[in-house]
Amino acid sequence: QVQLVESGGGSVQAGGSLRLSCVASGYFRVAWFRQAPGKEREGVACIITHTDSTYYTASVKGRFTISQDGAKRTVFLQMNSLKPEDTAMYYCAAAKSQTFDFLSPGQYNDWGQGTQVTVSS
Repeated sequence: QVQLVESGGGSVQAGGSLRLSCVASGYFRVAWFRQAPGKEREGVACIITHTDSTYYTASVKGRFTISQDGAKRTVFLQMNSLKPEDTAMYYCAAAKSQTFDFLSPGQYNDWGQGTQVTVSS
């Protein structure tokens, strides 16, 4: 199992922005998940690396953008208009196989250690 490397978390006020980065090379799909205390891990966004197709959970559509760099080695999650309910530990995950369940944690093999995002009101 490969450990992915995330960075970019922090603390911001509501309405602010943060950008998360994940070094993940050679995968078919890369996703971001988040987990707040006492809650289940939730899929946030996914990118299919060879097509740039993206998928989002409803609560972040229009506010978050997942993308990758030209070398397809780093995946980003740009988070704008942050809300207190976005507060969670954010994890990068990746897999080399195809699935139609892009935002299910069980469909991913490799994970990062997590980076904390805290949004204050």
